[in-house]
Amino acid sequence: MMCVHSGEAMVLSRGARWAAGAMAAVCTVLLLGPGAPPAGTPPTGRLPRAAAEEVVPGRVGTWNVCNPCGSGNDFGRATEIATYAPQVIGLQEACVRDVEQIRRYLEEVYGLVYRVAYGPVLRNWNRCGGLPWRPGGFGQAILSAAPMTDRVSVEYPDGGSEDRGYLAVTTLVGGRPVRVFNTHLAERRQEDVRAGQVAVLAEEVARHDRAVVLGDFNAVPDAPELGPMWALAADADPGCRPSTGGDDVCTATTDWNSKFDYVFLRGITRAAHRVRPSPYSDHHLLYADLDPT
Repeated sequence: MMCVHSGEAMVLSRGARWAAGAMAAVCTVLLLGPGAPPAGTPPTGRLPRAAAEEVVPGRVGTWNVCNPCGSGNDFGRATEIATYAPQVIGLQEACVRDVEQIRRYLEEVYGLVYRVAYGPVLRNWNRCGGLPWRPGGFGQAILSAAPMTDRVSVEYPDGGSEDRGYLAVTTLVGGRPVRVFNTHLAERRQEDVRAGQVAVLAEEVARHDRAVVLGDFNAVPDAPELGPMWALAADADPGCRPSTGGDDVCTATTDWNSKFDYVFLRGITRAAHRVRPSPYSDHHLLYADLDPT
């Protein structure tokens, strides 16, 4: 048997995925070793009936994938991403080795090839394993079906209780170039720190006529520190604005019924918006389909 791990872009229709599923699952076990799909996983890697047929042009998403953390959830995370198949997705609280495993499952089981950009990446043995003197990388990642250029990784001057920052790349979304940002702001009770972080982020976002800002902002929509972002961009959730009363109108993106996760759009309009709860994180997977015009 020959298992091929291609670096070229490859997207399989649902019918092709079905036919290749058993072979892909066996190859996945051989290629990935102990990180292969857990016992009980359908051997064909079948997706829900309503799953996307292939990567959806113009679809962007964001997902904080930790809590529950750990590589044992990587196959489930890959299945969630494959179900909605965004063209671009920003991940927060992600271990580098988990992202690599997710990408392999996406390709070997589901036929979806994503490039990756990382940053900021911290070294965290407690969260990401590794050796005490060589801990695993932890932070943010952007997965894109199209090539990415002009990567910039910036740490905020004050990260709060944990170093935080943003990652930015230029890629094609819906066939048009766009600047994509992915960020994770300071934890909930650090409003002043988040205000400083938003100021840094907003200054850079303002330099671009077309931008998508993804991330876990750790703040509800009417939090004062988000003011500079609202002045620059609209959230993909059509009813969500700071003046609407925050969580009373905005679709919650967490298990505790708060909206902390955003797809901010600058110079771009949305066509659809969805929030999908997942057993693999206490944050929901959020995605938006963008208007190509």
